[in-house]
Amino acid sequence: MKKKILLPTDFSKNAWNAITYAIELYKNETCDFYLLNAFNATGYALESMTIPEPEEQIYDEARGKSENGLKKIKERLSFRDDNPNHKFFTISQFNNVLNAIKDAVEKKDIEMIVMGTKGTTNAGNLIYGSNTIMVMEKIRNCPVMAIPENINYKEPKEIVFPTDYKTQIKRRELQHLIEIAKITNAEIRILHITNDDDLDEDQENNRKLLIEYLDSVKYTFHTLHNVDVKGGLSSFVESRDSDMITFINRKHSFFGSIFSRPMVKNLGHYSRVPVLALHDLVN
Repeated sequence: MKKKILLPTDFSKNAWNAITYAIELYKNETCDFYLLNAFNATGYALESMTIPEPEEQIYDEARGKSENGLKKIKERLSFRDDNPNHKFFTISQFNNVLNAIKDAVEKKDIEMIVMGTKGTTNAGNLIYGSNTIMVMEKIRNCPVMAIPENINYKEPKEIVFPTDYKTQIKRRELQHLIEIAKITNAEIRILHITNDDDLDEDQENNRKLLIEYLDSVKYTFHTLHNVDVKGGLSSFVESRDSDMITFINRKHSFFGSIFSRPMVKNLGHYSRVPVLALHDLVN
């Protein structure tokens, strides 16, 4: 079955890296990739009533730059000897990044967003740029995979899935994680960071549900005691050289505490591992 994957780009090196990561990850799958660039015309606030008309020079210049940039990416991709079942489409839209992505997800029935962690304008001390954080927080109906800059693709062998077992997980919420584990033959490491010795009844039931859902892939359970969530997760990933971190992005979960602004370099390993934010079907 054909997949539809959105690849937002601001023409930065990090955005190109995310594009190539997505192509490699889905190298054996039939995919339609949508290259999206959201542009605006300097001097016009997108939220204001003053929207430039298409024939205005400032708009035409911005649109031309956007369309030419997308054309160059397509040309660059045409030299790759990849899956003939990969097709590439371009979307150039006068909009801010978040609304352009929302629009594309809705109109193209996108099932995965893969984007870089930083854009061309982000400060050097940030691991995750504001656009990436915003997309992860605000896009509730589509998973978002964030690819750090300067990492080369290697097939994921180990995906870390931190959970507190406090919220019941729906089978459909794990669909994309299970799919990635299957196509890469990766093993899932379920990580519980806690100060308690035992799970309560609800947590135990939620753990049993995970066992039921993950029966088609390889997985192991791990527990870290008496460490903070950020440090424990980072140490676990680093010590095992894990290849990806995945979360179910619930409101008010520890996802929010880990990926709060500003993200600085001392968060260490998040700068070197792709992060997959799965959507929360409850909210």
